[in-house]
Amino acid sequence: MTMGLTVEQVAIGAACLFVLAWVWRAGARRAKAAADAARSGARLLSLTGRVLFTAGVIVGVQWLVLTHPSVSGWAVVAALGLPALFASYTLTRALTVTAVDLPRKRGGRR
Repeated sequence: MTMGLTVEQVAIGAACLFVLAWVWRAGARRAKAAADAARSGARLLSLTGRVLFTAGVIVGVQWLVLTHPSVSGWAVVAALGLPALFASYTLTRALTVTAVDLPRKRGGRR
């Protein structure tokens, strides 16, 4: 059994395969961009939760130390000073730019 294909049929078939591959790649890029955006949003939400929890723990310890008059002066200094040190360290790291993360032009993870 032989098939007789004209030049036009072969060209149309090749064009269809090209369009199909182009649509597939565009969909894959769009899905990757959506996944990256979702990951970024989840990171921000996770960070916000951790910050709020840690702030609550710090405030709770400070309130406990400051409301009990029998606590020594060193406990008050520690309750107020240690969180200030941690906060200054965190802010310094957050506001110091050490590298710029640029999105890659082509390809995925390496």
